[in-house]
Amino acid sequence: MPDETGTPADTTIAQRRLIGLARELGPAFAERAPRYDREASFPFENYDDLRRSGLLGLCVPEAHGGLGADFATYCLVSAEIGRWCGSTALTFNMHACSTLWTGRLADDLDMTEAERAEHERHRSVHFRRIVSDGAIYAQPFSEGSAAAAGRAPFGTTAVKADGGWRITGKKIFASLSGAAHYYGVLCTEAKAEPSLRDTLYLAVPAGTPGLGIVGDWDPLGMRATVSRTLVFDDVFVPDGAQLMPRGIYFQAASRWPHMFLTLSPTYMGIARAAYDFTVSYLRGEVAGMPPIKRRMYPTKQLAVADMRIKLEQTEALFLRAIRDARVDPSRDERMRAYAAQFTIMENANELCRLAIRTCGGQSMLKDLPLERLYRDSRCGALMLPWTAELCLDRLGREILYKPGEVDD
Repeated sequence: MPDETGTPADTTIAQRRLIGLARELGPAFAERAPRYDREASFPFENYDDLRRSGLLGLCVPEAHGGLGADFATYCLVSAEIGRWCGSTALTFNMHACSTLWTGRLADDLDMTEAERAEHERHRSVHFRRIVSDGAIYAQPFSEGSAAAAGRAPFGTTAVKADGGWRITGKKIFASLSGAAHYYGVLCTEAKAEPSLRDTLYLAVPAGTPGLGIVGDWDPLGMRATVSRTLVFDDVFVPDGAQLMPRGIYFQAASRWPHMFLTLSPTYMGIARAAYDFTVSYLRGEVAGMPPIKRRMYPTKQLAVADMRIKLEQTEALFLRAIRDARVDPSRDERMRAYAAQFTIMENANELCRLAIRTCGGQSMLKDLPLERLYRDSRCGALMLPWTAELCLDRLGREILYKPGEVDD
């Protein structure tokens, strides 16, 4: 069970130290969050703080100068960031996964000696940019097609050229657009019959000729992610831009499915934030507000009890799922990951809804955080590759069909 700060009781000393780093930054993140939300502007100041704290290198292996966090540790730290600013946590996910996928996760995959040597050579460059230069890596994924759900090859393509690749295509909802120093683009190697197995993962530097950022950004929630559209018009990147060797991303997506669970910590943090605020509000302890207690009303007590039960259920599944994460998980572990993703995304919004109803009319005002938490929380169920609908679809199918089974 988490302690009063929300930290699970069985975390390691190293995990507590890293969560503590995020918690120290949290109050400043929360103070800035309303402005970023109002302006739909990127949280550059928060990233300056992440850079100074060393957290940009959270999942960079220690051998490369980073903090060496594993999957579960990343999730715990990200959830803590999400308690203070959802948009910062969500964009931090894109950056951290760029290092987690190429670091610990890639180490679990099968590669030839030549592929392993190539990968080590390339990732050392990317890691050095982050640790030494403070570079931010984005991870544009969506294309408005079945590709982002893993059901079709990506429409963004890469053609092999002398010394590198030429990329053509478009990515929508590209978080950190205009803020990242490098965009880790998932694309398909151009062939006569493209396949998911031909997926490439290439880092495109900001400002590369042919790379454009277009469109407006005025969404319901997660406004500070600044997720505009990226356009690639015959963009050239060298061979060293590869974040994974050719064909390895497909292996990762097949064998390390929890790699797609990394959005959920953000929403776990938002769920905790809604609960924490409600308790503080009912106790008359919200900073800047009159110390009026509302805890004596039975309706409020019942409501906050209901919230605590939902929070405990959600956190329990979250913690179990992130500890399941590994290469080649069992069928049950994979299905639990779908269930966790669905539960976290839906219950985060439900807890925000209950918080607003319980705290009453003042909670609608923008000088309190609940209405922003509510809008941010509603976005989680929509996020590829594991939307709430896709989680239900995959969970139901995999419960009823074992691998290779078909109906007559």
